[in-house]
Amino acid sequence: MSSIAVIGTQWGDEGKGKIVDLLSDRADYVVRFQGGNNAGHTMVINGESIISHLVPSGIIQGKRCIIGNGVVVDPSVLLEEMDYLEKKGIDVSPEKLSISEKAHIIFPYHKMLDNARENSAGDKKIGTTGRGIGPCYEDKASRKGIRFAEFLEDQIFREMLKINIEEKTKILTHVFSYNETPDFDKIYKTYSEYAKRLKPYVKNISADLGQALKKDSKILFEGAQGTHLDIDHGTYPFVTSSNTVSGNICCGSGIGPKAIQEVLGIAKAYTTRVGAGPFPTELLDETGDYIQKKGAEFGATTGRKRRCGWIDTVVLNNAVRLNSVTGLVLTKLDVLGGIKQLKICTSYKIGNEITPYFPALVQNAALAVPQYETIEGWNEDISKIRKFDNFPQTTIRYIRRIEEICETEVKIASVGPGREETIEIKPLFR
Repeated sequence: MSSIAVIGTQWGDEGKGKIVDLLSDRADYVVRFQGGNNAGHTMVINGESIISHLVPSGIIQGKRCIIGNGVVVDPSVLLEEMDYLEKKGIDVSPEKLSISEKAHIIFPYHKMLDNARENSAGDKKIGTTGRGIGPCYEDKASRKGIRFAEFLEDQIFREMLKINIEEKTKILTHVFSYNETPDFDKIYKTYSEYAKRLKPYVKNISADLGQALKKDSKILFEGAQGTHLDIDHGTYPFVTSSNTVSGNICCGSGIGPKAIQEVLGIAKAYTTRVGAGPFPTELLDETGDYIQKKGAEFGATTGRKRRCGWIDTVVLNNAVRLNSVTGLVLTKLDVLGGIKQLKICTSYKIGNEITPYFPALVQNAALAVPQYETIEGWNEDISKIRKFDNFPQTTIRYIRRIEEICETEVKIASVGPGREETIEIKPLFR
């Protein structure tokens, strides 16, 4: 048995898609275990960018890909993505892609509720993508959700849909005075067609993975978003609606904890964040603009400009502990080239106290003053380097200092978006 989990350590957008793409080539199965189409993974293959939102990245290498029960699925988005991949010559047949029968489904009323709630928040918006992810998880928690198991049974589906639409219409009308309400006949007809097309893909994922583990298959677990967007451990309430940490792999895919052997924590060589929420090391100056432009920091899903700042080892150490990270991956090292002095945040000053831990209250996180170490940068273009020992000594010192502070070795360093622009310091899945 061999398994690796790929987890974001910051606020998402760390470059997980590229690392999953790299490791998928050596895996037998690639499993997505949480989130929805509010996350996007970007892979660059032969100079062409391919973005996936629901289908695990391993589909590009022809691997068995699984959408676990912890994922909330918008069928229209999934089918559109499947068509997009097929047009690029990628096999997304039921032999290559499976969906858990226990995964919950996003409906149009979830999106309406998402937008209605965000619109009513005024200047206190969370920054949701409006894709219905949160309301779908709400239905799951309140035991009103519709899973694929119910979705494929027409009479059960029809009855549950009717109940849900009646309730959501009351909320949209009387609570939010929203200008749109769900149409039962339209949704039922459209989603019944989705059910027919997706039925061959729906499986008992837990059982399939159990058999794969018995056969010593190599399994790659693909996380979405980042640790600090976790509903429990992130910068609440500026978080996503699911657990993004490695512990949720078990709940979100139906396997036991002993099956997870390695946890790779993906981190940019700096820090970014999309949307609202505290960001202690954010740079609102020329350096921040430089990183944003050179790193082409725009969200893969929303296209929103990402906020940029120095690397934050308070954030990284939090992620290392929460995920039992066994190795770090530093991406976009090349973006820092040309900055004379780099800074590494090692702790926060909040009021009169210095703390190495991320505060639970976002109000305190907003007051956190980063305490920095300054380290010499490099002017060289490192994007063409393919061996760790060929890095400038200043680059190596930067990496080693991060390792020291986080007490975790860096196993991969990335110097560009392409597969070939990845340096494996410690071989994985071999």
